[in-house]
Amino acid sequence: MSRTEDCAEILPLAEALPRPDEEVETGIFGTRFPRSLGFTLIAKVIPGREDVVRAYGTTIENLIKEQPHALAPLALHFLRWALFKDGDTTWFLYIGFFDTDFDKYIEDAVMLFKQAGINTIFEQLEGFPADWKENPAAFAKFAREHAAQPFMEYAEYPGVTGVETVKALNVKRALSTMLDQMQ
Repeated sequence: MSRTEDCAEILPLAEALPRPDEEVETGIFGTRFPRSLGFTLIAKVIPGREDVVRAYGTTIENLIKEQPHALAPLALHFLRWALFKDGDTTWFLYIGFFDTDFDKYIEDAVMLFKQAGINTIFEQLEGFPADWKENPAAFAKFAREHAAQPFMEYAEYPGVTGVETVKALNVKRALSTMLDQMQ
């Protein structure tokens, strides 16, 4: 059976963005990003903080080792951070895909960091608001001002949530175990 026959009901989707006739909804923190469940952010790292940013990757790695579901409230599918240089300036690239809308993601991120007692990596970026824990709207404004708006998006499994993916993998694993035991 070919891959396309096997996944006949869920077809990949590619969209050129933005669509001129598309109405963009307004959310709690302003205009929502069009259709995308995620965002890309590019911002300058405060000079001299590159090592702090890199070390934060280890902080998150250790958090997940200790509490595998610590970031679950964010409904993340994928998160990537990168640093790159342009002359003497170091830039931070954030790419995240999640199952909630932008407003909920910001609210959940602020709540999660407050509850976990950790700070966000964004504090190492120029212009990030110091009052972000009390003022999620300022966090959202920073994200919008530093967003790299997509002009094309592709989804291999559009509309499939992370929770649905995990459930499907658990069913596959259980079925596989059952079939192995029958042999």
